Amino acid sequence: MDDATPLPLYVIGLGSNRRHARFGDPRHVLMAALAALESADIEPVDASPIIASAPLGPSRRRFANAVALVASPLAPPDMLARLKAIEADFGRRRGRRWGERTLDLDILLWSGGAWADERLTVPHPAMTIRRFVLDPLRAIAPNWRHPLTRLTVRQLAARLAAAKPVDRTAAAL
Repeated sequence: MDDATPLPLYVIGLGSNRRHARFGDPRHVLMAALAALESADIEPVDASPIIASAPLGPSRRRFANAVALVASPLAPPDMLARLKAIEADFGRRRGRRWGERTLDLDILLWSGGAWADERLTVPHPAMTIRRFVLDPLRAIAPNWRHPLTRLTVRQLAARLAAAKPVDRTAAAL
């Protein structure tokens, strides 16, 4: 890419719910992970505040979550490989789905739009139903449009926060 062409942007989701021997509690793990993202071909642009969220699945420990906006010429599969290498450096071991983890890094969005292959789907398929993704993302990129729904992050977050109608027929059963 020449100097006049802006680098593609990625939104990276960060999560942790286990202490790390060197970095400490999950909040500090995320701060260290944000620093680890920076490299010759990944340039941090912005990061959300770190929030606490309830775990999904069997894990009992609360998560620290954040999102980062980074610029990079890497193609999505190469970015995924980089993120998996950082997770491994932080002691992440593959295993039980939804289990406790020192560090989880996910590609949520890419300025190139949608991407899908056997290992990666962008945008992240579950991002539109996860407050722990949308709330931090709304803080740094509220107007980013989801490439499939065409809704902004702000609109997606508002839909998720809207009260759900009560099914009164289910209560009568």
